[in-house]
Amino acid sequence: MLRDYLYYPLGGNRKGPARTYANLGIVMLLGGLWHGAKWNFIVWGAYHGALLGYERWRGKQSLYETLPHPLRIGITFVLVLFSWVLFRADSLGGAGRYYAAMFRLAPGSETSLLLGAGLYTPYRIIILAVCSLLVFQPFQAHDWAERPQTWVRATVLAPLFALCVVVMFGQSFNPFLYFQF
Repeated sequence: MLRDYLYYPLGGNRKGPARTYANLGIVMLLGGLWHGAKWNFIVWGAYHGALLGYERWRGKQSLYETLPHPLRIGITFVLVLFSWVLFRADSLGGAGRYYAAMFRLAPGSETSLLLGAGLYTPYRIIILAVCSLLVFQPFQAHDWAERPQTWVRATVLAPLFALCVVVMFGQSFNPFLYFQF
């Protein structure tokens, strides 16, 4: 959507490297502004624009490309997690406090201690370990969708789907993020 309505009309990558980087930055800044008229959304967009610009600039010659595939997935995941702090925070100050607590530069709130106690139960740690192993498997969900379904696959997938639905509805109410805007 952003590509079709902003990036291409701005010239995309057809007007030289400098214009390409500027177009990426503009598109991501406007994408951040579209999510909300707060500085944290603008910084969120600028952060993504900077990451896209860096990736475009270094391409296949970056240190990132020389790393093992699982490590690249982990780095990308962490970079995106940092961006979600900006997206979810009420303000830039709130994001700063959250980052400080993440890196133990400031104490977390009382609720963060309770959240940690609730998250790190043996059941959830086992689920996290299983999911971590599944992420690095050669077959992903879209690979399963492209292959013909068999009774064996259906026998595996149906209980997993039912478990996901039960866990999802067993959690406390958490409104959809965009309902807050």
